[in-house]
Amino acid sequence: MEKVVSFARQRDNEFKKTLHQRVNEYFTQTGLSKKHNKAMVVKTIVMLSLYILPFILILSLPMPYWLVLVLYLVMGIGVAGVGMSVMHDGNHYGYSESHKINRLMGLTMNLLGADAYNWKIKHNKLHHVFTNIYGKDEDINSRVILRFAFSAPLKGYHRFQYLYAWFFYALMTLSMMFGDISKRISNRKRGLTNISVQAFRRSMAWLVLSKILYFGIIIGLPIILTGLLWWQVLLGFLLMHLVAGTIMSIIFQMAHVVEGTVQAVPDGNGRIHDSLIVHQLKSTADFSKGNKLISWYVGGLNFQIEHHLYPKVCHVHYPAIAKIVEATTREFNIPYKVYETFGEAMRAHLHTLKRLGREYHPFPA
Repeated sequence: MEKVVSFARQRDNEFKKTLHQRVNEYFTQTGLSKKHNKAMVVKTIVMLSLYILPFILILSLPMPYWLVLVLYLVMGIGVAGVGMSVMHDGNHYGYSESHKINRLMGLTMNLLGADAYNWKIKHNKLHHVFTNIYGKDEDINSRVILRFAFSAPLKGYHRFQYLYAWFFYALMTLSMMFGDISKRISNRKRGLTNISVQAFRRSMAWLVLSKILYFGIIIGLPIILTGLLWWQVLLGFLLMHLVAGTIMSIIFQMAHVVEGTVQAVPDGNGRIHDSLIVHQLKSTADFSKGNKLISWYVGGLNFQIEHHLYPKVCHVHYPAIAKIVEATTREFNIPYKVYETFGEAMRAHLHTLKRLGREYHPFPA
């Protein structure tokens, strides 16, 4: 049975009330919806086009192989863009007021080869509630080769992870894609899926079918319809996912595994002595908030603090919300960590990887 972790519910209520009131007032005064706007619709079309149109060109036009690889690289950029900007909002129910539209946007995860259902458990149920808590947040739980938590077992080879981690980051989407079926089963055994046996079997059948369709389309069609050899298609497929995995891993890591963020350790009774809202602020960092291109492409994930506080608000509103959040945290003397540039955040992550290769902080029994 998994250890129960709880937060101090009675703390920071005045801060929470004030912050939520100010954010709600912003939407009331501007008359804006908390969900998508026209700019978000345009972004959705652009991101999906970056993924789909190069594939159509590969299937339709004869071209030199180097150009095929360029198109697969563009597809990788599109995969990451769809994952960060479209799927992410959909699976947080932040894209639209319509449940059907949110579900449709969330299912773009399956269009990319992974599983939206698994992602919602890993990300919404575990990461967003137990952020940076070892043993609960799967984003920092032990991966043997990579160590993201100071309470995780420390091995001698971890001292070099700041050098080799980048290779494994590139495997992120491939790992998710090929681990989905076993992950769905393990989530069931852990009690993380509250559905009937029949519903679980149906969901497994859908997952297997979606995998067959994905591989049949993304690998099968180029082999059948073009003059490309099987290994050329496979190489392009791998390039696409290595590009996507590298981009997404780095963006996600720079929000939590950086200097200045806290990895809270529960006491012997499983208690965290901060409120949930303050815990989110202490365990998360923003970066490159002034860079409009980065903010646009990564779907507001550089406004990670605002995302953790308001996951059901569409990310197009985070730049405006961030000003309110930062001002309110300063007023209440609550930490608010920001790295001004992408480079600063990268250096902070690199330094943390080095520390994680040397330091061990025991976890209470």
